[in-house]
Amino acid sequence: MTYQFTVSPDFPPDHLSGWYIFNTWLQKQTGEGIHLEMYNSFQAQRSVIENDGIDLIYANPFDAAMLVRDKGFFPLVRPRGITDEAIIAVNADSAAHDVADLSPGTTIAMTDDPDVRMMGMILLEAGDIYANNSQTIPCDAYILVAKQLLQGHADVGVFLAEAYDNLSGLIKSKLRVLVRSEISVINHSLMLGPKLAHRQHEWQELLVAMGSDDKSTAVLKSLGFSAWEKIEYEEMEFMIDLMDTLAV
Repeated sequence: MTYQFTVSPDFPPDHLSGWYIFNTWLQKQTGEGIHLEMYNSFQAQRSVIENDGIDLIYANPFDAAMLVRDKGFFPLVRPRGITDEAIIAVNADSAAHDVADLSPGTTIAMTDDPDVRMMGMILLEAGDIYANNSQTIPCDAYILVAKQLLQGHADVGVFLAEAYDNLSGLIKSKLRVLVRSEISVINHSLMLGPKLAHRQHEWQELLVAMGSDDKSTAVLKSLGFSAWEKIEYEEMEFMIDLMDTLAV
């Protein structure tokens, strides 16, 4: 049997090959057939999940509630020291130096990354910017959010902090960060579907032990991670409750 694996579409593009390397490593370590399928949008990925087409996923925190409560997924591990934060940025020539300098009618460039959109809109509330008094320019990737700012089509851009930090120095020199969230407890996680539930604890131990040799350390590095750390079910429930609270 071949199990289906996918990754949240908001991962940095330069780590694409790393996920295929990780998938190969995981197959060798577990003895299971695992097919990695990438999706270009959250909507496309979510449609497959809803039709029970995914068995293993590196999931964004917004989808955690649906995966755990509706689809019976189990949390495995999360990358050590990496949390999901949002950044609000503007063109370096913008007159705005603080979110409070913004005004209704602001044009916002953002992706369809659900948790980042949510955090970004919460940050923009400090400038009295809400969905009903602003305009949105949808973008397929964070580099395109930056492009909208650089070309003057958008007043502000909402970024996953990790994605912003990974922009080139040249691009960042032409942008200015207004605010970065500091929630610290929201993160992506590797989650296991019901068909593989019987291997949850075995796979947790395997993944937590990654980095104990040069080969697995190199695999982690290709993902931009230093290590995996175990997620307790109670920790996942806390994050889900927090996301529900923030979404209100």
